[in-house]
Amino acid sequence: MSDKKPVIVYGASGYTGRLVCEYLRELHVPFIAAGRDRARVQAVMDKIPGIETADYEVATVEHSVKALAGLFDGAKVVSNMVGPFSKYGPEVAEACLAAGCHYTDTTGEQDWVLDAKTRWGHKFAAKGLLLSPGIAQMYTTGEIAANICLETPGVDTLDILVLWKGFPTYASTQTIFAILQAKWYYLEQNKYVEWAQNTHFDVNVPGQHVHALVTPWAGTSHPVWFKDDPRVANCKALGGVFAREVMEGFVATQKMFEEQIKPLPPDQQQAALANIAASIQAGMPPRENPRVNVSLDSVYASGPLARVHCVIHGVSNYKQTGLLQAHAAYSLLQSPPKKAGFASACQAFGHRELLGVLKSFGLVRDPIVTAHC
Repeated sequence: MSDKKPVIVYGASGYTGRLVCEYLRELHVPFIAAGRDRARVQAVMDKIPGIETADYEVATVEHSVKALAGLFDGAKVVSNMVGPFSKYGPEVAEACLAAGCHYTDTTGEQDWVLDAKTRWGHKFAAKGLLLSPGIAQMYTTGEIAANICLETPGVDTLDILVLWKGFPTYASTQTIFAILQAKWYYLEQNKYVEWAQNTHFDVNVPGQHVHALVTPWAGTSHPVWFKDDPRVANCKALGGVFAREVMEGFVATQKMFEEQIKPLPPDQQQAALANIAASIQAGMPPRENPRVNVSLDSVYASGPLARVHCVIHGVSNYKQTGLLQAHAAYSLLQSPPKKAGFASACQAFGHRELLGVLKSFGLVRDPIVTAHC
């Protein structure tokens, strides 16, 4: 089936999966929209503007390595939208490896990124394949800003802030609460250091007077990507949504988890967190409005004698994610990644290239860079 459709969007019926398919259509990339429920996937595809001009198929597949590898056989790139990834990602990674496909996803789970690197990074590299978890606005756009800062000689410390205005999708909400069970790390002198439980901060937000409430957000992918980068010794990342009431609710849930849920057996922890997540967001949020749904990625980079600050203002963070995923597939169909095996989006495709793509679709403006060297 996939011989004529080089890209597979697994989990296409979700909010972000639909956006990936939308941008694949705009990039004229043939794809398979896959999921467990054919009717649900088709219903989502039918709502994509201009879908009649896309070269695509809908496929049903069970979530097992054998079934997924069968679907992936003959394809070149799998864009995995099925999370939480620490729970559902291993089968997809194994299937990609068996079928010889590049793997990308949108994870915000640092534990999954670490696990993927350890378990499959060298195996994908040996086959010249890309393993790139975490290609998404909340991670990649900030990584672009960090790499712009690293163009300034002498910086070795990254202080990253990511904020966006909107409400998490159902899948994102499930992931947010799933990550409460994991340990979160930042990078200090090229070593992982665990964040204290229930850490949160009030931070200054570039361009506004009101502070924002943020958390380490599971540690994010950034410390993992910059581990062993000779330019970087220290990396901390904080993030969240602009709506303070949403972040206050998340912080309260973190505290409740530590006091009431963490003492439970692991399976009961998962069930309790899943129930909380479902009660908060059980439906699909409205389509993003760029006049409302803005994003901000701010990176302060420093060194003993160097200082630089980069801010990227954007809109529609889920659209940024959909475009980044689609462009990754589009690029991989034409040329190998700059780095095979485990690699971030910037390591695989180049931060200036990705910035140009986001700008060309009107999703981010030119970075604001202030350097003091």
